[in-house]
Amino acid sequence: MTEAFTPDLVLWAYENGYFPMADEECGSLYWHAPDPRAIVPLDNVKVSRSLRRSINKDIFLIRFDTAFEQVMRGCAERESTWISEDIIDVYTALHRVGFAHSVESWHEGRLVGGLYGIALGGAFFGESMFSRMTDASKVAFVFLAERMKDRGFSLLDSQYINPHMASLGAVEIPRRRFMRLLAKALEQEVSFI
Repeated sequence: MTEAFTPDLVLWAYENGYFPMADEECGSLYWHAPDPRAIVPLDNVKVSRSLRRSINKDIFLIRFDTAFEQVMRGCAERESTWISEDIIDVYTALHRVGFAHSVESWHEGRLVGGLYGIALGGAFFGESMFSRMTDASKVAFVFLAERMKDRGFSLLDSQYINPHMASLGAVEIPRRRFMRLLAKALEQEVSFI
């Protein structure tokens, strides 16, 4: 773990609208605060007919926080990644103290997809997702959104928008609005687990 890159610094950054990403070439960490910022309104999560069928088939066993580091490593297994060993170390430390969480899709005893992120107050900052089976990460995402609604969370941060997240309901909002939503969410006393 890089000396200056600590769990406390990461929590402070999230509380102030920033998040880290590592340069895939050299591993240097950079802080991001995009404007606009992507969020997924919890009342606007999109579940396509095919995704609804996957959920209804009950193919996946969904678990929370049983394989956190495996999920991170699954997310990092791609041609280019911003998830460095430093990021894995710090987020695993944050998981051990209850701030970082994973939502996992299991099939026949194997981890086949999932996502991870940070929960602070009533905000969940989605970091990354991966899938080794069709719809595995999307089903985990739907379960994340349901968990957040059930527990009283108010803000699901998607950071940047991409076609995958847009298909699940992500929208872009100005940073100023994001910071107002974040301030309200941080005042909430809710629990992810």
